[in-house]
Amino acid sequence: MTATTSFSYRLDDWQGGHRTQPQEFAYWIEDITGTIPADLTGTLFRNGPGRLDRGGQKYHHPFDGDGMVNQVSFREGRAFYRNRYVQTPEFQAEQRADKILYRGVFGTLKPGGWFNNIFDLRLKNIANTNVIYWGGKLLALWEAAPPYRLDPQTLDTLGLDNLGGLVPNGQGFSAHPRIDPQGFLVNFGVQTGPNSQINLYEFDQSWQLIRQQEHPISGFAFLHDFIVTENYYIFFQNPVNFNPLPYVLGLTGAAQCLQFDREQPTRILVIPRRGGAVRVFLTDPCFVFHHANGYEQGNELVLDSICYSHFPTIDQQTDYQTIDFASLPSGQLRRFRVNLTTHQVTHTLLLERCCEFPQVHPQRVGREYQRVYLGVAADPVANAPLQGIMALDVQTGRQQMWLAGSRGFVSEPVFVPRGEAEDQGWLITFVYNAARQCSDIVILNAADVTPVATLHLHHHIPYGLHGSFTPVLFDA
Repeated sequence: MTATTSFSYRLDDWQGGHRTQPQEFAYWIEDITGTIPADLTGTLFRNGPGRLDRGGQKYHHPFDGDGMVNQVSFREGRAFYRNRYVQTPEFQAEQRADKILYRGVFGTLKPGGWFNNIFDLRLKNIANTNVIYWGGKLLALWEAAPPYRLDPQTLDTLGLDNLGGLVPNGQGFSAHPRIDPQGFLVNFGVQTGPNSQINLYEFDQSWQLIRQQEHPISGFAFLHDFIVTENYYIFFQNPVNFNPLPYVLGLTGAAQCLQFDREQPTRILVIPRRGGAVRVFLTDPCFVFHHANGYEQGNELVLDSICYSHFPTIDQQTDYQTIDFASLPSGQLRRFRVNLTTHQVTHTLLLERCCEFPQVHPQRVGREYQRVYLGVAADPVANAPLQGIMALDVQTGRQQMWLAGSRGFVSEPVFVPRGEAEDQGWLITFVYNAARQCSDIVILNAADVTPVATLHLHHHIPYGLHGSFTPVLFDA
């Protein structure tokens, strides 16, 4: 099946997925098209901004929204759904006040204009970006602060978890941990400034610290994701400058103070996992949020990343719900080859189509691989909302794609393995169905990207960010 189909979406349909979901639910899903695989057993967790307004004021950017964790438990061909907000003290305070009390990183301001925002540099831990179950802990992650621990059965908030003092308040723990095939959870945090510091951690399955490193980095470091190979941690240091003055004066969010510098290269930082100095390699300027995968091949690193021509930001005067997608850069999958001997870096385009949220089979993380799964736009060229799920063979270029229809909008596909082969498993994605103004949970066969079952929720779930699957079952 080739990926050639495209269709026009309606902006008002897409906007419907950016509504606050004020309710919390817990129920068995009964409205199902198709059949849930009987051998699909375990729990899908997914995080994202659930509240997008407060006291009649819209958040300026969805990334400022409060974290709402979704849980879907699968057993014996049935599915149980639950959602809960992460009950941070800041969330509870705003619930009581029914107004915005904290500024958002991406531009949300407290009511009252600049005078009520000037010099207020407090950050609200919104715990909205990812959620992982590891070593008996369920953690809601937001990269600028320590994680929040949740009860994996009920999603009740248990409190801030600084991982035994490793991540104190004021220090970040990335929302993009990597699980390497040897069974280690690898993650990082960044302390930013005119010069920055990367803190690296590796944990075993009991949360015992296996490795820890700290590395100073020249310049401001906007690092959202990274790559782990057998011997290296790899980061793309985006060419951005940070002028905090508008933020300090209460005029903008911190992220709006980032300025993409087209005259500067992107710096690829290569750090040995077992100790050693940071090596820096230069490539053409681009902006990277997410990486698909990377691996070592002789004296080269092969790195596959979603690249933007520049930082896709929304200024203070623009309503994100009326954004013209054509005015923003689209993410495209590129392959970088870094020669560790000659320092030469080359890159090629793997997928021109607008794409995001890449996933690979867990056993291929940091290893040579063939298939990557992504959320993609229906149009093969133009920037647009994600409306399909694609399997791309990075070796042959073959594409297989499922489209949610002109009124369907997809989220990140979570890969659930059922064997060692890269196409042996399922892809699970949340889809906002504008025709119903509700959300569906779609299970696809990873081998051919065709639907196996569609679970129809009787309410909507706002567009989310990241999630994960565990074979451990938590249900009613």
